[in-house]
Amino acid sequence: MTAKPSTIEIRRATRSDLPAIVAMLADDPLGGAREDASDRLNPAYGAAFEAINRDPNQLLAVGERDDAVVACLQISFIPGLSRLGQWRGQIESVRVDGSARGDGVGQQLFDWAITECRRRNCGLVQLTSDKSRADALRFYEQLGFVASHEGFKLSL
Repeated sequence: MTAKPSTIEIRRATRSDLPAIVAMLADDPLGGAREDASDRLNPAYGAAFEAINRDPNQLLAVGERDDAVVACLQISFIPGLSRLGQWRGQIESVRVDGSARGDGVGQQLFDWAITECRRRNCGLVQLTSDKSRADALRFYEQLGFVASHEGFKLSL
């Protein structure tokens, strides 16, 4: 058996990456209940991709290994008045394909994302994660993220 490559190529997502991204979003108990991983891509995903792609303060990225998408995340670059007008990088929709978990892909993805936030002059990187995702929460803490705030959501 050959060893898996240790590095991934990270790049801006293209529309052709959507099926792989949606499949990763749907591949867990939470995502399986709220995403539509049908063979025919739901048009809502295409519309969302176009809105993200048009917005200069949004970056949807994928990690590729052996010509296959194995990871994704979205960064929202948020201007703010607090902290002397500091910009923030908000990381969301982080997923690593099951075939790539434990290979250092998540670490590479976050190293890249944090570098991208620095490049965009963000003074803070933040993220949210569902409280039921114990493995993800441990991973984020290992990366140096601190659970310093309580988050709230209101479904509309």
